[in-house]
Amino acid sequence: MQCSLCPRKCGALRTEKMGQGYCGVGTLPLVSRAAAHMWEEPCISGTKGSGTVFFSGCALGCVFCQNERISHHPLGEIMTPRQLSQVFARLEEEGVHNINLVTPSHFAPAIFEALSIRKPGIPVVWNSSAYETPELIEAARGLVDIFLPDLKYCSEKSALALADAPDYFEVATQAIRAMCRQTGLPKYDDNGLMLSGTLVRHLVLPLRTRESMAILDFIAAELPKGTPVSLMRQYTPMTDTKLPGLDRRLTDREYRQVRDHMLDLGLDGYLQQKEAANSIYTPAFMDEESRRLFPG
Repeated sequence: MQCSLCPRKCGALRTEKMGQGYCGVGTLPLVSRAAAHMWEEPCISGTKGSGTVFFSGCALGCVFCQNERISHHPLGEIMTPRQLSQVFARLEEEGVHNINLVTPSHFAPAIFEALSIRKPGIPVVWNSSAYETPELIEAARGLVDIFLPDLKYCSEKSALALADAPDYFEVATQAIRAMCRQTGLPKYDDNGLMLSGTLVRHLVLPLRTRESMAILDFIAAELPKGTPVSLMRQYTPMTDTKLPGLDRRLTDREYRQVRDHMLDLGLDGYLQQKEAANSIYTPAFMDEESRRLFPG
């Protein structure tokens, strides 16, 4: 196929197993991990974990990606929609609270087919960069229960330098608005676990607190009141990028500035602990545990 799935609309050739586009992968899902994950927000991980399925490749490609090993490299096992559906079922049998699809956008048609074969009896989470089209979000209707988008950059300058996507903010905010319209305000069970809704994440980056505060201003002004926000401080230098600030972790003062602005705006949500900024929280990919539920 000549691909126009993501907002880049690069028109590159993608076969089932190979791709020449920005994402660097074919059209069949390339899965690098499927296992319970305890390090999401409390309403997602709960006590039994979120059933995360990590997909390799990415149409955004941030230079500092915390999952660089899979986002920038084709690591994993190629699966058909039916095989992927089996992985979802096996995760559900493990007793996890939800099926959490991490960086799924460039495999959306195959993933939607897998969900159509058998819709899990637990919520399905679409965990993405938000660099996707409203049409893709609409195609998820009835298949995805929870949207968990990142809202990464506000300025064209940052989006160009860090992800080669100067249109990121315009594209991502349109997608997130579509997510909010589709899900409505979050609904939770008696244990505080999210059943449906949209939760917006933002990772605070060193030397970029003003941009983080501008993103929070947008959320407060433009998204439905009550949309929860997860303000993350887990940035850990994982690559050799020399861009200003990205060679170090976030300082307490930087996070505190953005946190206080979030509180002043009265936004609901979650604040991440300092201890989260550690590479030990980056999951292992393609080890024995991550492949245990793969088709035999």
